[in-house]
Amino acid sequence: MIDVIVAGGGPTGLMLASELRLHGVRVCVLERQAQPTEVVRALGLHARSIEVMDQRGLLERFLEHGKQYRIGGFFAAIDKPWPDDMDTGHSYTLGIPQPLTDRLLAERATELGAEIRRGCELVGLSQDEDGVTAELADGTQLRSRYLVGCDGGRSTVRKLLGVGFPGEPSRVETLIGEMAVDLPQDELTAVMAEVRQTQKRFGLMPLGDGMYRVVVPAEGVAEDRSVPPTFEEFRQQLRTIAGTDFGVHSPRWLSRFGDATRQAERYRVGRALLAGDAAHIHPPTGGQGLNLGVQDAFNLGWKLAADINGWAPEGLLDSYHAERHPVGADVLDNTRAQMQLMSTEPGPQAVRRLLSELMDFDEVNRYLIEKITAIGVRYDFGEGHELLGRRLRDVQLKQGRLYELMHGGRGLLLDQTGRLSVEGWADRVDHVVDVSEELDVPAVLLRPDGHVAWVGEEQQDLLARLPQWFGAAAG
Repeated sequence: MIDVIVAGGGPTGLMLASELRLHGVRVCVLERQAQPTEVVRALGLHARSIEVMDQRGLLERFLEHGKQYRIGGFFAAIDKPWPDDMDTGHSYTLGIPQPLTDRLLAERATELGAEIRRGCELVGLSQDEDGVTAELADGTQLRSRYLVGCDGGRSTVRKLLGVGFPGEPSRVETLIGEMAVDLPQDELTAVMAEVRQTQKRFGLMPLGDGMYRVVVPAEGVAEDRSVPPTFEEFRQQLRTIAGTDFGVHSPRWLSRFGDATRQAERYRVGRALLAGDAAHIHPPTGGQGLNLGVQDAFNLGWKLAADINGWAPEGLLDSYHAERHPVGADVLDNTRAQMQLMSTEPGPQAVRRLLSELMDFDEVNRYLIEKITAIGVRYDFGEGHELLGRRLRDVQLKQGRLYELMHGGRGLLLDQTGRLSVEGWADRVDHVVDVSEELDVPAVLLRPDGHVAWVGEEQQDLLARLPQWFGAAAG
């Protein structure tokens, strides 16, 4: 029997597979598409996802293929500078097209021993007390202890589970594609600057070799958004919105997206769970979608592995929904707000001007960008120190960096006192005695996802907290 079947081989599913393999969990990824897609749905990683890659020793691979940016405009395309003094050691956005992210994560999962089956579609599932039976399109069946649906906004797993997906349908639609542009650069720049004064959902981004990523508002909402727009439809909308089609030709791919916002009512049904777009869909404003899914996987992986490996405390797996559902809801809210602020109607434009004034205050600008980049996330661990529930930024220690110590996906006690012990949990928690000038607390206990589970200096207090996240002490 397989330990975990992951339905969907996008960034969420591949990140989850890697996290599970760190703990020796047998995992099989089922991907419906026979070949990796070349469609560039997402353009990069935000600060928290960059931290995630650093925590697992993957960042150098991504930096090799990406480009670092410190540009503003991520919240509703309101042009404000990148905030100073953000609470992260990676205060930038990493531009990297999604096909590259997919490839790097697939390589990582394969290196760790995950099985990836392409051209393999899940069409049915059933579960009992002992596991899940997955039915594939070719008539074969697979048996696993758990199954996680990472299969996108039209998730087959979510539908088979009967999980409600409430929210709002699309009211506006946007066309997107990659194509060649023949208009001279100075003329293109002038036209784009003029149009973007009012149309924030319009833009042309150079990709090199005369190719551009082109985004333009659609005329209406298509009945079936899985059907791509025609190239003539694309050219017509460019002429309507910008007064020119920019001499576009030779499209590589064309697609459309709406502004629907929906969220799964439950992220877990027995031995089946949902993550990524299968659990939530929202407009791409702020570039949060891929990042939100990767962070879902980062939260879920170690908890699911703990359950399979037999040491998970009661309620640990259910804490996945308890922690990530509110984060997803917050992203839905901020994307709804951003779409309103990008409307050409007088009311939303007035609110946009007011918010633009407020974002001149550094605190407001930083708050909104920390929301977009997810470094402002705090899970509810109850009352306590201000760090409790937050992920801890990378800090410099006398013997190296904090994130360098987290590559194995284990818990970590960073002990600046040298008096504490994790005896009984050493198979799950690393004890690091070191000091940092950047950390003004005696000791912190970090979960495998880097969130602070305890702050203090008393051994008895630590012993009271360890079982909550890491189960009973070994005999």
